[in-house]
Parts: sequence; structure tokens; C-alpha cells
Amino acid sequence: MKLNYSTKSDPEKTSKAIGKELHISRKQAHEISSAIKGMKVNIARGFLENVVVLKQAVPYKRYVRDTPHKRGMCTGRYPQKAAKEFLKVLLNAENNAKYKGLDAENLKITHVATKKGHTFRGSFPRAQGRATPKNQDTVSVEMILEAQ
Repeated sequence: MKLNYSTKSDPEKTSKAIGKELHISRKQAHEISSAIKGMKVNIARGFLENVVVLKQAVPYKRYVRDTPHKRGMCTGRYPQKAAKEFLKVLLNAENNAKYKGLDAENLKITHVATKKGHTFRGSFPRAQGRATPKNQDTVSVEMILEAQ
């Protein structure tokens, strides 16, 4: 499957990275992407690392049903697995910026998008006395960093 970026950007001032077919929750991916959009790269990296070690929660704005409040903020959770995958994509985009010669200290996340990836289904055919395995959804994450 060919993935394209959902926005156009100036190639001289930006760097891009895509994480394809990541085995993470789409809801968690949406909440993380809305949390880190607009952040500077070093702040976003620290935020994601704190989420992985359960020091800082991701604020949940959309998927808040039965989600508890966290100290000092609104509803939130610690999506560790998704944060690790976002961290990989962020580091990849940052390394692409360094390769292009952009200043790594002045990079800002201008675009983060999550898209539904491929759904892996179990064996075929379904039913006929067989148990149906759980569908495994995937998420594709695209990230664009821009030099300020």
C-alpha cells in the first residue's frame, strides 16, 4: 500500500517521516497526535519519554468515556506502546532534518496525522465450526517538522 502525505510543505524548511502499519490503538494514536502537535521537538521527545516511564499522562480530549482524571490535568492515560512508536517516528523525522542540514534545536511539529492501516484477519473461510480470530488493526502515522 502506497502512503502519501496528506499535506504539502516546503522541502527546504521541513523534514518528514512516516510510520507504516504500526500495531497500536487508533484511539491512543489520535490522542497522542493531538497532544504533541505544535510542540518543539525536544519538548515532544521529553513528553513521549515521560509517558513511556509513567511520569506524565497524555490528556484525552475525544475518547474520554470511563477515563479517570489525572493529578493536575483533565482525563488522561499512559499509552506506553503507542508512545514508543511515536517516539520512533519523531526520532526518524529529526534525523531526516539533521541529514538535510536543518537546525535540530529550532524544529517544531507542524503536522501529525494518523490514518487507519491494514486490518489483518485470521484464516479463511470464516465460521464453518471454526473460531474467528481477533482482527488486528494497524495505524499509519505521518509527521512533518518545520524549522522556525
